[in-house]
Amino acid sequence: MFSTFYADLHIHIGRTLSGRPVKITGAKTLTIDRILREASLRKGIDIVGVIDCQVPEVIAQIRDMVSRGDVQELSDGGLKFYKTVLIPGCEIEVKDEYCQGPLHVLAYFPTLNKMSTFSDWLARHVTNISLSTQRFYGTARQLQKKVKELGGLFIPAHVFTPFKSVYGAGVKRSINEILDPDLIDAIELGLSSDTEMADQIQELHAFTFVTNSDAHSLPKIGREYQALKLDHPSFMELKRALHQEDGRDILANYGLNPRLGKYHRTRCADCMELIENYVKGERCPYCGHGRVVKGVRDRLEELADSTGPRPGRPPYVHQVPLEFIPKVGKKTLEKLIQAFGTEMNILHRASVEALTEVVGAETASLIALAREGKLAVETGGAGQYGKVKAE
Repeated sequence: MFSTFYADLHIHIGRTLSGRPVKITGAKTLTIDRILREASLRKGIDIVGVIDCQVPEVIAQIRDMVSRGDVQELSDGGLKFYKTVLIPGCEIEVKDEYCQGPLHVLAYFPTLNKMSTFSDWLARHVTNISLSTQRFYGTARQLQKKVKELGGLFIPAHVFTPFKSVYGAGVKRSINEILDPDLIDAIELGLSSDTEMADQIQELHAFTFVTNSDAHSLPKIGREYQALKLDHPSFMELKRALHQEDGRDILANYGLNPRLGKYHRTRCADCMELIENYVKGERCPYCGHGRVVKGVRDRLEELADSTGPRPGRPPYVHQVPLEFIPKVGKKTLEKLIQAFGTEMNILHRASVEALTEVVGAETASLIALAREGKLAVETGGAGQYGKVKAE
């Protein structure tokens, strides 16, 4: 009855079909049609959450794809393109009297009509409905209630990043003071943390964890994702998995080693030196400048109030994406795609022997180590990603 499916639930749109910017920092090639083709034909991702679908022009483009028969609306939610199901979503910035700093949240909806209804409502509470991650003028709980009224899913985004997150630098309140915990469907960890790190906070034991790419370009899709135990890919099946209902579940989270995240350790954004025992407000002891960014690991040490993980958590696999692996350049990756079809096949299904036949023993060995999280890494911080080392 059940099979394993892969889901990346945080993918941005860079431009509309007409070329108008949505996520200004996103690649121009990151349009909804190209996202679906990349996810389905190259990445092998079964479910994608595209979180800029509130844009009216994007909604119109998806409707056109449905009318042409390129996309099929599913009876239990989601829109199917070839082998990939699109879950339309939206990323929103909120700040009210309970938030000590702005934070980002994700909302997902089962149908295009529900997404369109939410977009019409949201347009009355933001400055520009056609741009990504707009500030919501209202309360966080008001936003939660509207998402639930429309049958949606609500997930706080990248909750440990230093900027614009629930536990970001300077935020000291409990998540239960900021949001209604009963209306939270999962917690998104972000690129600089993993399950072990997040479970240092006792109140997070109540929630399911997801990890996603936060892709700003096509190659970054699938950089982080989860394996789901489902009957088939759809919105309702995803919802059941997030709540461990009817046998559905999250089997594993696959993400970067947190040390590769660009905000893992406290560093100076000017000289990039690692800073131990940083005190807020101090200047960098190395260059004298004040642009010090507190890392996620160091921030969690301040917040930790639990000594162990929640029992029954699925494994978090420190998997290195193919594009990060030494000796896997564009030509090598194309050779692998031609041989095995999709990146998910390369990472999960191809044997080391089969990989060796295509790219040689040395590169195959690096891929095997990468998908087991055994490659050596240099730690990232202050907006700079860590690096994978071949040794």
